[in-house]
Amino acid sequence: MAADEKMTDLGKLFRCRCAFTLIEVLLVISIIALLLSITVPVLSVSRAKSRAVVCSSNIRQLVLANNSYAGNNRGSFAPAALDIFSSNLCRWYGVRSQTDEPFDNKKGPLANYLAGGMLNCPEKVRYQTLEPDDDEYDAGSGGYGYNITYIGSRIWIESYEDASCKVTAKQEQIAHPSRTLMFADTAMGKAGGYLIEYSFAEPRYFVVAGKEEMTWDPAPSIHFRHRRKATVAWSDAHISLEKMGSYEGFNEDGLQPSTMNLGWFEPMDNSMFDLE
Repeated sequence: MAADEKMTDLGKLFRCRCAFTLIEVLLVISIIALLLSITVPVLSVSRAKSRAVVCSSNIRQLVLANNSYAGNNRGSFAPAALDIFSSNLCRWYGVRSQTDEPFDNKKGPLANYLAGGMLNCPEKVRYQTLEPDDDEYDAGSGGYGYNITYIGSRIWIESYEDASCKVTAKQEQIAHPSRTLMFADTAMGKAGGYLIEYSFAEPRYFVVAGKEEMTWDPAPSIHFRHRRKATVAWSDAHISLEKMGSYEGFNEDGLQPSTMNLGWFEPMDNSMFDLE
């Protein structure tokens, strides 16, 4: 046999031995698919946990800022919304000069106590964009809500009007700081199934003259966005991730908030919001 014929035969043999059969290719593809099915969920969970850690750090800084504010204001915490029932120009996270402008969080009550400016929850929430002059406009709080009813005002003991928002709780009035919510992940569900930004953490019940009004449900605003858990910042600056409690009610728009991860955590009352 000629040398060139031998080389040709060897080349054919080499090519045959290096080629994959269809079964081998399918086997490799199956192995890769199996590895991806294992790896992708693990990575997804890992990233979600990382976002929750960042969120916890952000919201803790809000509590520290509010406590620093109180330290410089005779123990009184920052007002949640001085004029929410009238001109609506001042919120805890920002102010504006007129209602067709967005809230400027560089001038809000806590601005001087947040070195890096307002912090945003890293969990991407698809909020509906509203114009500043819309009655429901509440953008700029970073996805966090303040305990307006008990800490950021005296609504709980007085009434739902601006006069009650001029005075806030004092540090010494919070009997159990480790069990009194100051900030939490928040949003508000609207008709049509969309979310808007909302800067207040509403308790389970409205309060009239210091007593829970159990026949009148507020729309829940605590948003369980971190794998069905909400980041809660307590008044002593510790952070927890709370599971959503059972609530199947409807809000004033006819929407069932629980379908949008909105609700409250246990116990389903105001005990984790009030000052006692």
